Amino acid sequence: MTVWLIILLLLTILFIVYSTVRWRLHPFLALIFAAFIYGLLSGMKFGDILSSITAGFGGTLSSIGIVIVAGTIIGVFLEKSGGAYTMAESILKITGKKNVPLAMGIIGYIVSIPVFCDSGFVILSPLNKALSKKSKISLAVSAIALSLGLYATHTMVPPTPGPVAAAGILNADLGVVIIWGLIVSIPSLIVGWLFALKFGSKIQIDPDPEMSEEEISKKMKEAPSAKKAFLPIVIPIILIVLKSISDFPTRPFGDGGLRAFLGFIGHPVTALIIGILIAMFLPKNLEKKWCLLMDG
Repeated sequence: MTVWLIILLLLTILFIVYSTVRWRLHPFLALIFAAFIYGLLSGMKFGDILSSITAGFGGTLSSIGIVIVAGTIIGVFLEKSGGAYTMAESILKITGKKNVPLAMGIIGYIVSIPVFCDSGFVILSPLNKALSKKSKISLAVSAIALSLGLYATHTMVPPTPGPVAAAGILNADLGVVIIWGLIVSIPSLIVGWLFALKFGSKIQIDPDPEMSEEEISKKMKEAPSAKKAFLPIVIPIILIVLKSISDFPTRPFGDGGLRAFLGFIGHPVTALIIGILIAMFLPKNLEKKWCLLMDG
């Protein structure tokens, strides 16, 4: 029975990949269909199939649903105000247009050490789209480089919870785990960057097909400065980092009210809500449509 469940799991994964790539089925529907197929063929009771699917969907929404929505709102403000493009301009001056994928990979590599990779991806997506648009490369290249950069440290370097838990189970020294994690994750970052260049470039995705170069230039004339535009991204990251530091086994901020406060404002949901409040002041003329996000 165990062998059959493993085979069935592999078959459902193949179904998800094939149906999304070949049939162009929406990923949400592919996952739902795969869940029903797995439940039926594995011999689960009908009631258990439904409860497992609904519980799993609800658990996903409760853990990252608000994070995704909040990050999307910040992204809309950055895009509509032109802030994303001023950020892109400032980074391109340092990296050059040819090195955007490497830059996004390195940014993801650093950000994902203290921040969950899913939160980091949501937070950095507006910047990634703007850089891809300005450098005239496919969004697939920079998105893959960013994703693999995020995962390189997310899976190997504490204080990300996974490596911390693994170190605890093995009774390993956390400092040693950090050092080895950094050493092993660097080749992963390089391989991810090269993979993005080789295979991502074969898939052409326009980061913002509705925005022309003339419209971008016009928008940048009224856009906030790069320093101001970075705040809705940087402040949430700093808050999340502080929470991660406060959760260290050594308890550098103690176990009192300060740690509780940092745990509250450093939670991804709270941090991104603060990011939204900052982003609301990016447009020079804050109209009602900005708050309601009806224009995007």
